[in-house]
Amino acid sequence: MTQRGIKLSRQLFGLAVLILVLLAIPFVISSFWLRIFTGALMWVGLAQSWNILAGYMGYVSFGHGAFFGVGAYITAILMSHGVPFIISLIIAGVATAIFAAIIGYPTLRLQGAYFAIATWAFAEAVRQVVLVLPFTGGPYGMRLPPLLNEKLFYFVMLAIAALVVIVTYFLFQKSLFGLKVRAIREEEVASNALGINTTSIKIQVFALSALFPGLLGGVYAYWITYIHPESVLTPLIADQMVVMALLGGLGTVAGPVLGALVLFIGNRLLWVLWGDTSFYLVLLGLAIALVILFLPNGLISLLPNRFTQPKQLQPHQEKPTQDCTG
Repeated sequence: MTQRGIKLSRQLFGLAVLILVLLAIPFVISSFWLRIFTGALMWVGLAQSWNILAGYMGYVSFGHGAFFGVGAYITAILMSHGVPFIISLIIAGVATAIFAAIIGYPTLRLQGAYFAIATWAFAEAVRQVVLVLPFTGGPYGMRLPPLLNEKLFYFVMLAIAALVVIVTYFLFQKSLFGLKVRAIREEEVASNALGINTTSIKIQVFALSALFPGLLGGVYAYWITYIHPESVLTPLIADQMVVMALLGGLGTVAGPVLGALVLFIGNRLLWVLWGDTSFYLVLLGLAIALVILFLPNGLISLLPNRFTQPKQLQPHQEKPTQDCTG
């Protein structure tokens, strides 16, 4: 077997072990720890979704938490009218993506801080609208029928989180589409001059990055069984998505996964040890400061390059010709 074949075999073996471990977790741990693992998977998906937009395309959004809330409310409203959970969830995800495409058409004409402020204003507008609409329950929120099956929520969260990671790897890291997206990040004007339809690509990426928070929000609503604007439309959701992705490392597949696990587990440990997570906000601020000062490329930069970067092709070296004149 060649060296490349051995390396591929090891990678496939490691992936198989990881899949088996993730599938076995619900059957070997208590319900308390199962809820923690389920929450961790949700934040992995949210951080990776934000990374799709900011890490690969270079557009920083401060309003991505709104898509989580939109997905949660659409799922809750549909289920309150008797629509089955899975159908409600699919509709919520698609509707959230379409909503993002509509919002993205004007806002993606902006760049830098202007785009970031526009997305923050959009998220705040969504929250205020939900507060006054009668069919959303206003400030009192909505209740969903309880489902006493923690394993179901774990597996659905796992499926969505895995889908986000797979899409990020194959669509943004390995495909021609991903190359175009990264070209927009590096130099949008030049990309447009080269014939890349930057407007269309930006809207597609924005919609895709909103699809997954919409799905995760729908699962969260049914999992928690009660939602209100301050729980699913709070700015803290977007803040955590940003910090988790930055902490792990933007523009990488593994970075946001690592950042989400570190911060969420830190949050739960604070709750277990002290029964309070108010210090978590201090932890978030400290994480931002430390990353900016000491790890601008995130925690992923501490790992060897072979785990974080694709192998680079080496230029062909011509063999020197032997001098026959001497």
